[in-house]
Amino acid sequence: MQFLYPAFLFGLLALAVPVIVHLFYFRKFKTIYFTNVRFLKELKQETSARQKLKNLLVLLMRALAIAAMVFAFAQPFIPKGNVIKHGLKSVSIFIDNSYSMNATDKDLSLFEKAKFKAKELINGYKEEDNFQVLTNDFEGKHQRLMSKEDALAAIEELRPSPAVRNISDIMKRQQQVLNTSERSLKIAYILSDFQKNISDFSNKPDSLIEYNLIQLRAITESNVSIDSCWFEIPVQMANQVNPLVVKVHNYSDEPAENVTLTLNYDGQQKPVGNLNIAANATVTDTVHVGINKTGWHQAELVITDYPIQFDDHYYFTFNVAEQIDVLCINEDLPNRYLEAAFKGISYFRLNSVNSKTIDYSKLGNNKLIILNELKSISSGLAQELVNYMKNGGNVLIFPAENSDLASYNAYFNSIQAHQLQAFSKTERKVASINTNDFVFSDVYENAKANLKLPSTTGSFPIQEFAGKAVVKLLTNRDGSTYLAKYKVEKGNQYVCFAPLDQQCNDLVNSAEVFIPMLYKMSISTTKASKIAYTLDKDAYIESDMNTADKSDKVFRLENDKTSIIPEQKTIQSHLVMHVNNLIKEAGFYTLVDDNKKKLQDFAFNFNRKESDLLCLTKDEIKAAVSGNVKLLDINQDTNLSTMVGEKELGIILWKWFVVLALIFLALESLIIRFWKV
Repeated sequence: MQFLYPAFLFGLLALAVPVIVHLFYFRKFKTIYFTNVRFLKELKQETSARQKLKNLLVLLMRALAIAAMVFAFAQPFIPKGNVIKHGLKSVSIFIDNSYSMNATDKDLSLFEKAKFKAKELINGYKEEDNFQVLTNDFEGKHQRLMSKEDALAAIEELRPSPAVRNISDIMKRQQQVLNTSERSLKIAYILSDFQKNISDFSNKPDSLIEYNLIQLRAITESNVSIDSCWFEIPVQMANQVNPLVVKVHNYSDEPAENVTLTLNYDGQQKPVGNLNIAANATVTDTVHVGINKTGWHQAELVITDYPIQFDDHYYFTFNVAEQIDVLCINEDLPNRYLEAAFKGISYFRLNSVNSKTIDYSKLGNNKLIILNELKSISSGLAQELVNYMKNGGNVLIFPAENSDLASYNAYFNSIQAHQLQAFSKTERKVASINTNDFVFSDVYENAKANLKLPSTTGSFPIQEFAGKAVVKLLTNRDGSTYLAKYKVEKGNQYVCFAPLDQQCNDLVNSAEVFIPMLYKMSISTTKASKIAYTLDKDAYIESDMNTADKSDKVFRLENDKTSIIPEQKTIQSHLVMHVNNLIKEAGFYTLVDDNKKKLQDFAFNFNRKESDLLCLTKDEIKAAVSGNVKLLDINQDTNLSTMVGEKELGIILWKWFVVLALIFLALESLIIRFWKV
């Protein structure tokens, strides 16, 4: 047995106090004789012997009580092994405050339990030791070492957070802070549920730091989450049914039955129905969203699930434009058929311009740009069109019969499209239509029944070979391509290999093909407005508005609780904002300018990475770690303060000596009270 504070053993000198008191109690008294005392003398002798025995026992109990208290203050221990860690320590404690820690263990969330256990750890160390308190937030105030008192106060202030970190990143951050300490003894603790999707132990930790893993487990690991949602059609329209696909996931080993799904938007609550989801499965459901007005809309999908509720709400926004802008660039006069096609529906707004009067700054305002029989494509226009498509725009080209093939092919080469060959006056007839592509999907009940397909008396052949990423939308009987689509990053390039002129192309007479083709191309884009963003994942958000004339303004994101000014810059006339770690709560945020004018709505959701509550088992953790990383094998009743002492020193005995001291004092009281002499 050894002592942590052996100087307290000098306190054993206090054993002299009860001895002195005992001797004083037996001071001599003066003898007085009186008659007839024979029987009294016999009684006195008997009583005196019992009194001596009682007093000796009281003295012994007092001496043992004092000795036990002295030993308790000296903190005796039985060392484990030959190494005893003396000296001041720097201790880092990570507390997992992600939403998966809201799972419960006997009516107490794992997060609250982690905070309690962290306090026990800190209380197991000396007042002179220093501490780091770290969470998933990686906040600046947690990137330093602090006193014991400050560390305990910091734990009290912790709250759940949407942030999610991998274990390897956590260990790196602990290492960075501990390496700033000059103390030789450095210890790190990680208190977490160790979900499988975040438990990455691939990085080799610092060998000079002792890492200790403490796993907290919930009673059950079940959760149902709204994973995501998206519109089937990229552009939402007023006074039409807009199909919304909803994805719901059951992370439980048991089926989830009668999960109620509700849609809230425009102040209305619309029950969608009840979902039955198999164990560890995903279901998709389609919600038909009827929209009566234009502008920005805020909507929310809701399910009811307990106890994990952060993923029971999915927020999204969408914009219903008053009109869809289409730009037609003409060589000479506008095409009257194009004019009639778009002006027949008020939802579309066609702007026709001459090739010599193009305002390049406004190209991005259009969903579709049509090149109507331009004789040539200038290098400036070609570059602008490429940038436009890279940002999600759509371009449709009808080449002129007398086109400058060099300029056209230079442009097509820049977007990896097929090269045009010399104009051919061979008659061709379209024979097949690709209904698998968005342009013609869901347009015809039967594409082969009484459908008038276009024919040509002249067109541009292309040399077809492997390596070109092309989608054939309309194909001639001889196998040549009439209408093709090329992917250009986020946008699409459509090419009709025949002029629009009726003298060589009767497409305008095939209304069943011409009209839906133009409408679907106008709304076909992979860069539809993003309806929702994910906290701690999407670091940047992009506004749909054109900022060409707003570059000097400062924009804010606001809701009824907060207002932030994110880092902002303009890229190709679009406002891009850096919001990483600025937005903490899921919900709706409105983009406003200096004049508080509302410009756009954004929706943010918590990261679904935390929805899967499946955690590593203890055996899996032990198999994944080695060396200076250890899993502490504890249960819910383990006192970590005691564990720390035993881990650092060995078997600590001071509490047992305190118990012994109390026992001795109790025995003393019992002897004095109940021993009659």
